Amino acid sequence: MGRITGDRTVDIAAPAETCFAIAADLERAPAWQSALQDVEVHERDAEGRPAVATLISDAKVRTITARWRLTYAEFTAITWEQERGDVKAMRGSWTFDESGGLTRATYALEVDPGRMLGLLLRGPGMVDKVRDYLLEGAADGLKRQAESA
Repeated sequence: MGRITGDRTVDIAAPAETCFAIAADLERAPAWQSALQDVEVHERDAEGRPAVATLISDAKVRTITARWRLTYAEFTAITWEQERGDVKAMRGSWTFDESGGLTRATYALEVDPGRMLGLLLRGPGMVDKVRDYLLEGAADGLKRQAESA
C-alpha cells in the first residue's frame, strides 16, 4: 500500500490569527476535530504551544496513536511530523492565508500506513473514505469552531 495524501481547503469568516490560535490549541482540538480523540502534550515551545504531543485518532478502520513534533510560523502555518506511532510515517500541516475578510485554511496530510494498517485499508474505496474522513473532519471542524468564536 502506498502513501495516503490529500488536503482540504475551506474559507473561514474569521481572521487568520483566530484560526491559527484554534488549530494551535491541540488540547482543545478533540472538541471540534471529529477524528481526534485525545491529546497529551509532552513539551511546549517558548510561546507555550505544544512542541511534542501524543495524539490518539480514530482513523475509521482503527484507532491510531502518534507522537508529533510541531513547528509554528506565526499566524500562517503549523506543521508536524510523526516521531513514532502506529503508522510508518505521518506529516501534515495547516496553512492560513487571510484576504478580503476571509481566511483560507488548508489542512494537508501525508501518511504511510505501513504494512499492518495497509492491510486494513484494502477494499473498494477504503483509502478514499479514510482520507476524506480525516481531512474533512479537521477542515470543516476548524471552520465551525472559528466562525462560532
